[in-house]
Amino acid sequence: MSHVRISDAARFLGVSDDTVRRWVGAGTLSSVTDAAGRMAIEGRELAKFAKSHAASPHHTRSASSARNRFVGLVTDVKADAVMAQVEMQCGPFRVVSLMSSEAVEELGLEPGSVAVAVIKSTNVIIETLEGAS
Repeated sequence: MSHVRISDAARFLGVSDDTVRRWVGAGTLSSVTDAAGRMAIEGRELAKFAKSHAASPHHTRSASSARNRFVGLVTDVKADAVMAQVEMQCGPFRVVSLMSSEAVEELGLEPGSVAVAVIKSTNVIIETLEGAS
């Protein structure tokens, strides 16, 4: 059974450690004691909680099959005559997209722009962390 430390749960949920502790105190989340004697959240419960509290960060009027939408800040744009590389910071995540320079111009993308990275992928690699319980 996987246990997630309070600080890690907070990072995964995008909230502060104190918020997770308040949720535990209010009974919204249940805590357990991990093997090291620290307060933790059972992994399955945290996953269920995260899923039930997920909100779409950006609502559009069009329908889309893509479920992965990250609102963020454009931090860099490198463009030549044909192609461009756009970097965004979406919370703690760095997202890099390759697109036409024409698309960058049409969208008005430049450092400081707020944009939404919409990701639809048939190839997703998942890794585990060493020492994670």
